[in-house]
Amino acid sequence: MIPAPQTAYPDVKKLQAAHRICLSQQKSQLTRYWTPTFSEQPTHKMSGYASELKRSLGNAVQRALQLNTKTGAFLSGGLDSSTVAGVLAEQGGGPVFSIGFSAKGYDEMAFARITAKHFGLELNEYYVTPEDVVDALPRIAGSYDEPFGNSSALPAYFCAKMAAEYGIETLLAGDGGDELFAGNERYSKQSLFEPYLKIPGAIRNSAIEPVLSCFPDSTPVLSKVKSYIRQANTPLPGRLHTYNFLHQFDPADLFTPEVLIDVDTDQPGKNQESVYHAVDEASHLNRMLYLDWQFTLADNDLRKVSHMCALAGVNVQYPMLDDEVVALSCRIPSHWKLKNSILDRNSGLRHFYKQALSGWLPQETINKRKQGFGLPFGVWMRTHKPLQDLAYDSLNNLKRHHIFRPSFIDNAIKLHREGHAAYYGELVWVLMVLELWLSQHQQASAMEQVA
Repeated sequence: MIPAPQTAYPDVKKLQAAHRICLSQQKSQLTRYWTPTFSEQPTHKMSGYASELKRSLGNAVQRALQLNTKTGAFLSGGLDSSTVAGVLAEQGGGPVFSIGFSAKGYDEMAFARITAKHFGLELNEYYVTPEDVVDALPRIAGSYDEPFGNSSALPAYFCAKMAAEYGIETLLAGDGGDELFAGNERYSKQSLFEPYLKIPGAIRNSAIEPVLSCFPDSTPVLSKVKSYIRQANTPLPGRLHTYNFLHQFDPADLFTPEVLIDVDTDQPGKNQESVYHAVDEASHLNRMLYLDWQFTLADNDLRKVSHMCALAGVNVQYPMLDDEVVALSCRIPSHWKLKNSILDRNSGLRHFYKQALSGWLPQETINKRKQGFGLPFGVWMRTHKPLQDLAYDSLNNLKRHHIFRPSFIDNAIKLHREGHAAYYGELVWVLMVLELWLSQHQQASAMEQVA
C-alpha cells in the first residue's frame, strides 16, 4: 500500500489519520487534531479495567447496531472477530461469515466453528479456491484508487460477497484489537534487544563489537549473534522492518536508474519516524502501537476491508475502534498489555485482554496463535497452472513500465520457485497486483482521452 500522505499521483496527497486541512481563499493549513495520551499508572486493579473493557465492547457493538440494518459479522476465529461476534450474540445475534482455505497451515475454520458454537451463532462458510483468485483478482486489483497489495483483500471480498448474498447490509469487523492491546509478535520481539542495549555503550563499542568483527560468519551461531547486534543497534521504528523486502535488497538492484533519480529512498523511514515520535512521553510499546494505528490500520487494514465491503455491496463497522474502547486502551499500562516471556514471545501477547475475557471467550480462542485471513497464494501458485500463468505473465508485463530492473523481476520468480514459497509468494503477489493495477488504469486513461 502507499502510506499517507503519499499517493500514486503527482501533486496529490492523502490526509493522515487524525489530521485535518483548513482551507481559505488565501491558504490551506494542515494540522494534527488528536494525539493520544498514554498512561502507565493504573488507578484500580486489573479486574476493574476488565469490567470496563466488557462494558465498552458492549457499548461499541450497540452503537454499531443503531444503523438499524440487517447486521452480521466477520468471523476468522481469532480474538477480535470472536469478541465482536460474541457481543453481537449477546445483543440479539446475527449470522457470522467465515472464509477457509484448503491449504495446510492457513485454514482457521475450526476456530470459527468453535466460536460460533460457543455463542450459538449461525455460521456461514466459504472456501476460497485458486480458481477464485484467477477469476476475481484482476477486478479487485483494478478497483482500488491506488495500487494495493494486501493479499487478504481477496478473502475479505469473498466473505463480504457471501454476506451480501445472504441479505446482510452491515458487517461488523474485528480490526484494531491487536494494535490497541498489543497482539502482534513484532511488539514482543523488540523486548529481546533491551538486555543488550542496557550494556554500557563504551563496552559495546570498544569491546564486544570490535571483537566480533574479527570473526567471519563461519557458523550459524556467530551469524545470529552478529544479526542480533545489528538489529539491536538499529533504533526503532526502523528495527521493525529488518525483514522487509525493501531491506533485503539494495534499491539499486530493484529499481531502474530513471526511477531512483526521482525517488527519495529515505522518505518511507522519515514518514514512520515522524509518526513514531509524535506521541509525548510514551513507552516503546505504545509508540509501536500508535505507529500501527496509522500504517497498519488506517493505511492498510481499514482500507482493505472497507473497500472490499463496498465492492461487495455491504457497509462495515469497526466496534474495536470505537472511541470508548480506544480511550480505555490508552489507560492500560504497557506491562499489562504485553507480558514479556523469553521462552515464548507469543504467550505474553495481549495479556490484559486475554485475562479480561477469559471464561467468556472459548479457551481455544484465548490460547490460539494469531493467524488471520492470510491467502496461501505462494503455495497454490506452485501447483495451480492458471494462477502461475497469471502471476508470471503479469511480472513479465511489468517490465515494460521500466520501474523495476528486469533482472530483479526474473530473480523474484526464481526465488519463489526455488526458495520459501510463502515468503517470496508475497513478493510475487505485490508485483503482480501492481501490474494489474497499472494496466487497467492506463487502459481507462487511454479510453478517456479517446472519448
